[in-house]
Amino acid sequence: MSEIIAITMPKWGLTMTEGKVLGWLKAEGESYRAGDELLEIETTKITNVFEAGEPGTLRRIVAAAGTILPIGALLAVAAPESVPDAEIAAFVAGFVAPEAASEETAEDNTLLPREIDAGGKQLRVLDLGGGDATPVVLVHGFGADLNSWMFTQPALAESRRAVALDLPGHGGSTKMLDGAGESSFAAVIDRALGALGIERCHLVGHSMGGGIALNFAAWQPERVASLTLIASAQLGPEINAAFLDGFVKAQRRREAQEVLALLVHDPAMVSRAMVEDVLRYKRLDGVAAALETIAAEWFPGGIQRVDNAVVAANLAVPVQLIWGRDDRIIPLAHAEALQGKLSVHIIEDAGHLPHMEKSGEVNRLINGFIEDHP
Repeated sequence: MSEIIAITMPKWGLTMTEGKVLGWLKAEGESYRAGDELLEIETTKITNVFEAGEPGTLRRIVAAAGTILPIGALLAVAAPESVPDAEIAAFVAGFVAPEAASEETAEDNTLLPREIDAGGKQLRVLDLGGGDATPVVLVHGFGADLNSWMFTQPALAESRRAVALDLPGHGGSTKMLDGAGESSFAAVIDRALGALGIERCHLVGHSMGGGIALNFAAWQPERVASLTLIASAQLGPEINAAFLDGFVKAQRRREAQEVLALLVHDPAMVSRAMVEDVLRYKRLDGVAAALETIAAEWFPGGIQRVDNAVVAANLAVPVQLIWGRDDRIIPLAHAEALQGKLSVHIIEDAGHLPHMEKSGEVNRLINGFIEDHP
């Protein structure tokens, strides 16, 4: 029985309680390698692929396409071909999923976002992991929040402290802005690190968050062990102005659906819940004004106000770029122009959200880069 491996419904993000099997990418009897994509799972946030953690052979698919199951439920069984079918059947029949943690347990284990006071600003943070390794801090993009790291933060937290935060104007943080430019947001990062007791960290920034992280690293390079920029802003002038305008103005579900579809390689990844979450956020007091102010500061006239490509190429900090081949928001050309100067990784079948669309591949790149630059 020890050779039999249970493939179970994963938990992606703190709010996920169940998932829907959309389809299998491997067939029964087929062998696979570590990192191979086994199946697609739809959550309330977004659709993602389940990757194999280790090599194996798929012996029995238990959950057919269309099945909705709770976290920890049995999806399939892997085992060497030498294991008899009768043992596989007995394993499936006797499998018992672990009980879901109660709300009290979830609160006790501190795996919930909390508020911190960062220089008089209330910021929502999610603080996972621990240990002596240099922490990693994750900075989201325009109009997003810390949940955009739902597939990344848990993977990083396996080996170190991993902190995701909501920038002012976003998520559960204050909607009041002291300033909307990159230096103002970099100062917020500085105050947040102080409140969190973090002297030095690895910084990972996506889109606008990349521009903020880059600005912070240029300002205080001694505090940044490494810098990972994912589809980063401020590496060239071009940006999809129609997306920005559409995102700021969208008030109805269809409008939001059309805009959010531009973010990903496969529009089917955008779930109804994801659309509703964005619309709910945009209706909060102060959000509309904050988004308009930030967009006007960063992207006046539909172009990027600042081009820091030269700064990135000459930064006194290890830098890597990660970009989706099919990014329709910020051109891949911005990354390609820095090839030979920086480490550049282009992710196939991904758009502007490679850390959500191809999370396993992106997580390996981030972890590897961090380990190379402790």
